[in-house]
Amino acid sequence: MPIFTEPLPLSLYVHLPWCVRKCPYCDFNSHEMKQGLPETAYVNTLLQELEQYLPQIQHRPLVSIFFGGGTPSLFSAQAIEQILTGVAKRMIFSPTIEITLEANPGTAEQARFHDFRQAGINRLSLGIQSLQDDKLKALGRIHNTDTAIQAITMAQKAGFTNFNIDLMYGLPQQTIDDAIHDLELALSFQPTHLSWYQLTIEPNTFFHHQPPALPIDDTIWEMQQAGQTLLQHMGFTHYEVSAYAQPGKTCLHNRNYWEFGDYLGIGAGAHSKLTDEKTGSVTRFAQVKHPTTYLDSTKRLPLTSKILAEEDLVFEFMLNALRLTRGVPALLFTQRTGLSLARVEKLLAQAKHRGLLLPDPTHFRPSERGRRFLNDLVGIFLHS
Repeated sequence: MPIFTEPLPLSLYVHLPWCVRKCPYCDFNSHEMKQGLPETAYVNTLLQELEQYLPQIQHRPLVSIFFGGGTPSLFSAQAIEQILTGVAKRMIFSPTIEITLEANPGTAEQARFHDFRQAGINRLSLGIQSLQDDKLKALGRIHNTDTAIQAITMAQKAGFTNFNIDLMYGLPQQTIDDAIHDLELALSFQPTHLSWYQLTIEPNTFFHHQPPALPIDDTIWEMQQAGQTLLQHMGFTHYEVSAYAQPGKTCLHNRNYWEFGDYLGIGAGAHSKLTDEKTGSVTRFAQVKHPTTYLDSTKRLPLTSKILAEEDLVFEFMLNALRLTRGVPALLFTQRTGLSLARVEKLLAQAKHRGLLLPDPTHFRPSERGRRFLNDLVGIFLHS
């Protein structure tokens, strides 16, 4: 049985599942908005769901809150404030809490940025994806380049000094110059964080059924190398597979995932990982996915719950922690899983022998080869 010597950091994820139109590459639990948003009912349901978990987590301070979707910025600032006020009445906020809201650069949402700031959001994540109209059209986005630039500018005017820009590469018909153009234009607005990730074709998406022509692997690799060089030159640290940050501006919420902290997810389709420090059990929960079902109080129970076995803890820790380019301290494994380092000594030796982990006794740190072949590295710990 795992033994935990100190409380794990705790984050809150709030899923707001509606969007104007589902993107052809999106495999998230998002639903096109056919009518008006049921804001009041959904906010009330979120807080009712939170109540169910309070006996286990109420004493633990929240280090971060993240509003994801869907398109959370479709909700009014008043609704966001009601959620934050409701959470604050029930839980403890860390003095340095990070509160992020995902926003898409539609003109109807830009006017809300100031109000979101007043409601308590202190970090904005803008889903730009590209700053070229033809690429946005290929991605099925409903905004254009001018709208995206306006959104960034208005976020800054609203007082967001800490904001992320989402960009993608490996897009249909994209050249290396196209990818670098997007990065250079985004960097001109001095974001504190960039999420720059490769377009992948996921099951159950429109692109999976009608795949677009994408650049060849060698071109995508060259894009990645050129982009990383540019971002490093501009003072950004490449701290996770797809995440780049200015000094001191890494995403606390996502870092808590990658460092295998605890998180509570509320909302349709939200997932949770919670540790019971008394019993040593680590449990995953998943909520029902469809918003209509979620809003029906007779059906709103976690769809699944699973207590993680030791082998699950080992694999899931490595699956997350090894995404970090600088790795994690070896002691974090024991702190976050409750297991002894002896549990993984042979597997670590195997990863080092294959050149996928650096020979550092105090850290689990992927080598350059390990970062490039991350699936191979993580796969070593799959059957632990």
